[in-house]
Amino acid sequence: MDFIPYGMHWIDEEDINEVANVLRSNWITTGPKIKEFEDALCAYIGCKYCVAVNSGTSALDIAVQSLDLPVGSEIITTPFTFVATSNSIIYNNHKPIFADICSDTFNIDPEDIRRKITKNTKAIIYVDYAGQPCDIKEIKEIADEFDLYLIEDACHALGAEYDNKKIGNFADLTIFSFHPVKHITTGEGGAVATNHTELYEKLSLLRTHGIDKNAMDRYGPSASWAYDMKYLGRNYRITDFQAALGISQLKKLDRFIQKRNELARTYDEFFKNVDFIRLPAIKGNVRHAWHIYTILLDEPVNRNDFFNYMRTENIGVNVHYIPAYKHSYYRNVFGLDPKDFPNTEEVFKKIITLPLYPRMDEESIRYVYDKIKSYQI
Repeated sequence: MDFIPYGMHWIDEEDINEVANVLRSNWITTGPKIKEFEDALCAYIGCKYCVAVNSGTSALDIAVQSLDLPVGSEIITTPFTFVATSNSIIYNNHKPIFADICSDTFNIDPEDIRRKITKNTKAIIYVDYAGQPCDIKEIKEIADEFDLYLIEDACHALGAEYDNKKIGNFADLTIFSFHPVKHITTGEGGAVATNHTELYEKLSLLRTHGIDKNAMDRYGPSASWAYDMKYLGRNYRITDFQAALGISQLKKLDRFIQKRNELARTYDEFFKNVDFIRLPAIKGNVRHAWHIYTILLDEPVNRNDFFNYMRTENIGVNVHYIPAYKHSYYRNVFGLDPKDFPNTEEVFKKIITLPLYPRMDEESIRYVYDKIKSYQI
């Protein structure tokens, strides 16, 4: 069996043709396809505004920056995520405060959020782990009570729903990623969704050096040479050919998510009677987007031994994620005690990610199952 990765994009001829058309055009960056992609995202999500950028990390960065919080503000987030989430807080001279996760969904625990709030708390960044929305109602109630901003890191959750409403309509700002292992890809790319006009206008400037005029206004017979840098922004622009790929991919998103759900159900059925495997827990009021499929390995199975076994069988299992507080930078700067995050610690010891992506075929998923059944404890 050829190597089976944990995730993979699906690019077809239609996608390639859309990109090629842009490469043959007069605009390959800062052109009309950017707005077309943003409008398509808004139409799909049902939100007012989207600002497309060159990565999910960039989207997180400008989202935090757009709130214009006092330097040193505390922002509560989960440690069980890729480090870009908490890094975005530090980039903007604020302090990440980690709350523990729920032991079932691995999403941030609303009760621990409440315990971590101080007079310096200004915002919450919650992450829809693996594509399952957090307990948004509870988190919003906390934010309303303490007058906090909400940023939803939905880099795993494009197309997911909470109470029959698409993710992208709950927080002040919602972040999406279009990395190749995500639900749709633009190669690298991301976006911020919001329903707040003022935040949208600021985000639009922050992605392009903080300057208030785009290239479309500066070229042509009636263009002016004037421009003004209003904020200390960065160059986080996405290209037109990336946007063209995103538009084409977005048309297939629901089909991709449907296939991801079918694969997840197949895994559930295969592994429901395997004694050492704990299956993912799904809340009843969500549409799971299934960015990744994770299981917990109960004793006496050792996760690291299992990982090595699967890799030798050409199965690209992975671990999502090393908790942020375990990384050298966070240990050196913040010196957090892992004992303060018992659920995160317990999950991290046992979790492993199995391959799941729309192009995965029945032969591959059966092979994964057979190799797991053959594992010698």
